[in-house]
Amino acid sequence: MNYVFGPVPSRRLGRSLGIDPIPMKTCNWNCVYCQLGRTSKPTNWQQESVATEDIIAEAKSAIALHRSDQIDWLTFVGSGEPTLHAGLGRMIGALKSFTDIPIAVITNGSLLYLPEVRRALLSANAVLPTLDAGTERLYQRIDRPMSELSFAKLVGGMDAFRQEFTGQLWLEVMLIRGLNDSEEALLDLAAVISQIQPDQVHINLPVRPPTVHSIEVPDNKSLFRARAILGDVAQVVHHADITVDLGQDNSLVDAICGLVRRHPMTCKELTAALSYGSGEITDALNQLQMSGNVQEVIRHNKRFWTSADSQFANHASATH
Repeated sequence: MNYVFGPVPSRRLGRSLGIDPIPMKTCNWNCVYCQLGRTSKPTNWQQESVATEDIIAEAKSAIALHRSDQIDWLTFVGSGEPTLHAGLGRMIGALKSFTDIPIAVITNGSLLYLPEVRRALLSANAVLPTLDAGTERLYQRIDRPMSELSFAKLVGGMDAFRQEFTGQLWLEVMLIRGLNDSEEALLDLAAVISQIQPDQVHINLPVRPPTVHSIEVPDNKSLFRARAILGDVAQVVHHADITVDLGQDNSLVDAICGLVRRHPMTCKELTAALSYGSGEITDALNQLQMSGNVQEVIRHNKRFWTSADSQFANHASATH
C-alpha cells in the first residue's frame, strides 16, 4: 500500500493504522529534531498533493483486511505535515461514514490559525499538535517555521481550536537538552499550556537520528524538572516496541521500505518488528540499499535505516 501502513503499536494510541497523505518531507517547519531529516519540500499552501479518493479507498481496503479488535485508532501522520493536504477534512468524514474506529491526527498545529483547517479537524476524536517552546525565540530556533508563521499564530490557533473542539487535545513536546529543558524555558512553556488547557501533554525525546546532529536527549534531572513544572497533565512517552503484521499483500522488502520511510529503525528493531530472521532482514536491506531506496544513518554508534530521500545535517555515514 502507498498511503496506509500498520497497524503498529503506540503507547498513546494502542494498535494504530497509519494514514500518510503527504509526500516525503512536505512541511512548513524544518525542525532540528525531525527523525525524517530536513524539509526538502517547504510549503505553507494546502493542496491535494495526493488524490483524496485514492487515500480513502486504500484506507477502506486496509480496514477491511483486519478484524475490528485489531485496530484501535486510525491515525493521520505524515511524512510531512498532514494539514497541508487540502482534502484532510473529506478523508476524516469519509472514514467516519464507514467505521466506528476513532480517528487521530498528529500535526504540528501550525495551520490551526486558519478557520478552514480547524473545521477539517473537528470531527476527529483526538488531535495531537506540537508545542516545543513557550516563546517566539525558541519556537524559531527549534521548529524553524516558514517566515509567514509566527509563535503568536501557533498559540492563537491552538487556543481557538481548544474552544471549538470537543474531542481529546493532546499536546506534544519534544524535550531537547540545552534548548527547552531549562527552568526558564519550561516555565514559559507551562504558561502557554495553561492557556490552551489540553487534555494531556506528551513529552517526547529525540532518541532517533535528528536533522541536526547536535540534538541530544535530556538527562533524568531535566525530565524530573519538566514533570514538576508542566504538572500532572504531562507524561513522558517512551517508544513502544514495534510489531507489524505484513498481511497477504506486502512483501518483506515493501514492508521494510514503508516502515523506515516513516520511522527510522535499526536492523535489530526491524527483525523484532517483522518476525523474520536477521539474515533475511539484512538481505532485504541490502537489496533496498542497492536499489537506492534506503540509507544508513549513525546515531550514538547505532546504525539506523531510513529513506534514501531523507537529508540529515552533520551526520556520519555508515561505512560498508
